[in-house]
Amino acid sequence: MLYQLSYTHHEGRRTARSMCKHSIADQRGAPATPLSRHGRWEAGGNPAAGITLHTHMGANRLTGLDAARGIAVLGMFAVHVGPPPAPEGAGWLLVAADGRAPAVFTLIAGFSLALARSRAAGPPPLRATLTSCAILAALGLCLAALSPGILVILAFYAVYFLAAEPFTRLRTPTLAAAAGVAVVLGPVLSYTLGAAVGLRTGGRGGTPVPADLASWSGAAGTVRELLLSGAYPLLTYFPYILAGMALGRLVDPRGKRSLGLLTAAGAAAAVIGYGASWLALGPGGRRAPLLAAVAREHPWATAEPDPVAAVLGEQFGAVPSTSWDWLLLAGPYNQTPLETLGNAGVGAALLGLLALAARVSRVAKALRPLAAVGAMALSVYVVHALALALFARGWSGWYVLAGFSACAVAGCLAWEHYLRGTELRRGPLEWALRALTPPRRPPA
Repeated sequence: MLYQLSYTHHEGRRTARSMCKHSIADQRGAPATPLSRHGRWEAGGNPAAGITLHTHMGANRLTGLDAARGIAVLGMFAVHVGPPPAPEGAGWLLVAADGRAPAVFTLIAGFSLALARSRAAGPPPLRATLTSCAILAALGLCLAALSPGILVILAFYAVYFLAAEPFTRLRTPTLAAAAGVAVVLGPVLSYTLGAAVGLRTGGRGGTPVPADLASWSGAAGTVRELLLSGAYPLLTYFPYILAGMALGRLVDPRGKRSLGLLTAAGAAAAVIGYGASWLALGPGGRRAPLLAAVAREHPWATAEPDPVAAVLGEQFGAVPSTSWDWLLLAGPYNQTPLETLGNAGVGAALLGLLALAARVSRVAKALRPLAAVGAMALSVYVVHALALALFARGWSGWYVLAGFSACAVAGCLAWEHYLRGTELRRGPLEWALRALTPPRRPPA
């Protein structure tokens, strides 16, 4: 997961002041350097640091961002411990979370990264980025080794943030163009390369563990999983990081009109992405050729009630490389251009909508429980994975989901309340990650 995990803006709710002009939309993409509330220049943007936004962005806008992140976290809970998604009644909530929660989480990570860098006095030293990414990767590998029954995403996030470093230096128009190209090119490259590296009919959807690094072949397999064949590979999930970064540059979180445009544009992208898939496979008639490809390349699936779903289920939703018609899908974890566009649109609309809603003080107060979870997302994710590995493996259902969610909200609110005014208020793992990362040298 996690620039939204390590870049927590929650602290800004207590310390925001009108100190500097917001400059995210600077067309040169150059980071701004904010003043602290005491008038001193502050250096931020360290990938391990929980960043404090000492700007007049507004505490409520920070609440909206944290709340969006909190919803994504609870959406992942729904996928991990909720009942199977069913398009009826409350089951629609699970349908909405399935496949979209990690994508939205990743997009918010990119958005948070752009906000953090826009207020930094320059990029963090390379060793700080390498250190924080190494810590996240090690944490992800160790959690996966405990077999919690979920596809742990942390090691993949380490790769995303390492890959994001050169893109943080791009001008805003170039970054936006790169994000648009990546939404299409990433999934297409994944499909094309899959056939070349033995993933034509299956083999996708794994997560690396430390034991894989014991041999050269295992290490090579780990690299392949992180970049191409894993559950959340770089090629198909990094576009969410780039899209979030571009939005973080283009959108002014203080501006009502800017947030309204973000919400509308996100909704439009979601309709276009999911709608184009429905049109192509339904009225467009492309499901028939897809079923023919299934019969030809995956004959065992023809006996299943839904042959397409059966093939996808073999690799956790990722499409095989047996027919270009697979790229017309936009279902959970399909890793196609249309799914990526639709998911990114959902994330953008959610960000804009909650930031707009949080402009109303009463709504912002109501969003505080979600915001508390979002501000400590790394800690919440790791604790829930440990719980699944140690005593709750295999648990699922509405009561389990309600219990996990209630514990997360209550725990984060209590932590925030009792540790306010201390460095630990950011969350235990957020604090530890920041403490272990080499600090930025103060400007001369």
